[in-house]
Amino acid sequence: MDRLREMEVFVAIIDRGSFSAASEKFGLSRAAVSRAVNSLETRLGTQLLARTTRSIRATDAGVAYLEACRKLLDGITDAESNIAANPEKPIGTLTISAPVQLGQQFIAPLVNAYTQHFPDVSVNAVYSDRPTRLLEEGVDVAIRIGHLGDSSTFAVRLGAVRRQTFASPAYLAERGEPIHPEELTNHHCVSFTGVSQPLDWAFYENGSKLPVRVQPRMIVNLAPAAILAAADGVGITQLLSYQAAPEVSAGNLLPILRAYEPESTPVNLLHVERRSTSGKIRSFVEFVTDTLRSNPQLQCAGGLTPDGHCKP
Repeated sequence: MDRLREMEVFVAIIDRGSFSAASEKFGLSRAAVSRAVNSLETRLGTQLLARTTRSIRATDAGVAYLEACRKLLDGITDAESNIAANPEKPIGTLTISAPVQLGQQFIAPLVNAYTQHFPDVSVNAVYSDRPTRLLEEGVDVAIRIGHLGDSSTFAVRLGAVRRQTFASPAYLAERGEPIHPEELTNHHCVSFTGVSQPLDWAFYENGSKLPVRVQPRMIVNLAPAAILAAADGVGITQLLSYQAAPEVSAGNLLPILRAYEPESTPVNLLHVERRSTSGKIRSFVEFVTDTLRSNPQLQCAGGLTPDGHCKP
């Protein structure tokens, strides 16, 4: 068995969870699959798999080798896709990264439609509010909210959103509406760590940054938790405009302190420069770009109005 097939067998064992499942994928005997792993481990001089009667898992060396195998096999698939007779039918595995709520609201439906339109492409979608490093983590396409500083990527501008401060009408009726950010020291606050520092919220006054120290009643790491707490009257919170849009439209939240909001934050689609000609990447970028650019919640550089409309 050649080295590439041994790598494919090793990846299949991890992905499918057993030697038997890997043997079924390639039409090999279980003994042949075992020989492939033994050959790899002998050549590398280290154990790749930890096996018990009930489970199989990769060792630390196996995890590192698995990532190397995926990159190599994906590169071969990309090369074959790029020189294929029909460039309209990309193949391979496409790894996509996006923030959690943005991914759930806007990216996941497009990913579903993409996989139906391009059946030969498998998708690995990772939704995380932690910025991913495309090259280091093997990510093909990332949707990122924020200013860019990575020269190793190509960026496709999709739109812009705005960080805003919100409170429920019931909270404002009970506690009053702050007119200046410094008044937040006398208010209950809900800090969402995906947008603001837990204790220090940033505003702008006369073109200069105005930091305000708050004393949050609640600190959360998920946008839905902050949205629910603010809508329930727990306190004032800071969110990105698209995150709060449904609740503002429903009348459950109101934007406040609008005169002190920072500038808008860009939304970009990133892909790695050296793989920009990949058929699977090119097809995904073309498939989603127009739809995302036409989404009004991603064209909200001016922030949300009290009735939930976006100002471009």
